[in-house]
Amino acid sequence: MLERPLLAIAIVLGGTALSDVYASSDGPLRQGGRWTRVFTDEFDSEALDRTKWVTCYWWGESGCTNLGNSELQWYVPENVAIAGGQLQLTAKPADVIGHDGLRFGYTSGMVTSGRYDRGDQRADRFSFTYGYVEVRARVPAGQGLWSAIWLLPSDHTSKPEIDVMEVLGHQPGVLELHYHYQNEAGERRSAGHEVETPDLSRDWHVYGMEWSPESIVWYLDGQPVWRYTDTRTISHQPMYLLMNLAVGGDWPGAPDATTPFPALYLIDYVRIWQREQS
Repeated sequence: MLERPLLAIAIVLGGTALSDVYASSDGPLRQGGRWTRVFTDEFDSEALDRTKWVTCYWWGESGCTNLGNSELQWYVPENVAIAGGQLQLTAKPADVIGHDGLRFGYTSGMVTSGRYDRGDQRADRFSFTYGYVEVRARVPAGQGLWSAIWLLPSDHTSKPEIDVMEVLGHQPGVLELHYHYQNEAGERRSAGHEVETPDLSRDWHVYGMEWSPESIVWYLDGQPVWRYTDTRTISHQPMYLLMNLAVGGDWPGAPDATTPFPALYLIDYVRIWQREQS
């Protein structure tokens, strides 16, 4: 999410619709071993649980954005809400002044389980090393919209980055999966897959990712769709979770007259497990 992916390899899933073959929220949990759930938010409260979430990147000052991607939104807490048992991240046109007096044409919402800045003496709201992340969500369609679920290191560096999912609003039938890292020479590298699917914006889907020392495995509706196995570059440091709805940027491009606003990115739950060591 912090940069445009450099590599994309397409795979096609045919046959039964993926949403139909997912029976329960167990993903890799049904493959054996003992798992312990270490983080949960079902979003059943009346307001965002501030013991679990903050509403900006670590450089947030009354809002934040990602200038590295040339994104067009300014993230504000007001665009994060809980309603009907769902987390709602809303993007909409606005005229706001953000970082260094820059003007932004949109506001949007994000949450992270990290902390606001390097000077924040509190620990991350939640971070972990290895485990299985599962999020049930419904993404919006529309030119210039960019929904994401991802992990970043707790030391406030930008690499490695595990993108649990990304969906661009102008191609909601493509699930983007990426891993950004530094190789042994300290050079930035990216690997990824594009998974062709039915239109993901038309229904709820369960996005999952299992992270272990041996591999990173991505799931859609309980089915594995990609595996990364270069153990030399797999992250071994604590990471925290981010979920956001970006607007515009180098990758998706700007919204146009067809983009529906306000745009809603809905999250039903977030659940994270860790495998018990034998």
